[in-house]
Amino acid sequence: MTFNSGPIELSLEIAAERTGDIAPQVYQKLFARHPELEALFVRDTTGAIKGEMLARTIEALLDFIGPRAYARHMVQTEAVTHEGYGVPREVFPAFFTAIADSIRDVLGDDWTEDMKLSWQAMLAEIAFFAAHTDQKIEAATAAP
Repeated sequence: MTFNSGPIELSLEIAAERTGDIAPQVYQKLFARHPELEALFVRDTTGAIKGEMLARTIEALLDFIGPRAYARHMVQTEAVTHEGYGVPREVFPAFFTAIADSIRDVLGDDWTEDMKLSWQAMLAEIAFFAAHTDQKIEAATAAP
């Protein structure tokens, strides 16, 4: 791993304690930065799809900072899948950034420099995997 997972875990724990549902903040940030993505959720009138997508992404983040049993491959696969939905591969990591920024906002003054640096490094790795979906490249370049 090229980042410290501890500060990321701590930020997720604090955010979970402080807010029951971070989804509204995450999607507000995502749609503010990429308004074209909001149309992809037009049929999600209850927010269930957005909520499930966020929950699965956070589960993947926990795997990404932990055992890495599947998260790297999930990022690669979902980057390709989302291209089929009209999400350009270079935009795909924006969801992860919206999560990080929402957590930062929830933590406020408790957001530390270690958290910032760890999230930045992890987001850079996620962007790499989203851009390089050939799993042979991933296996040759990524540290476990």
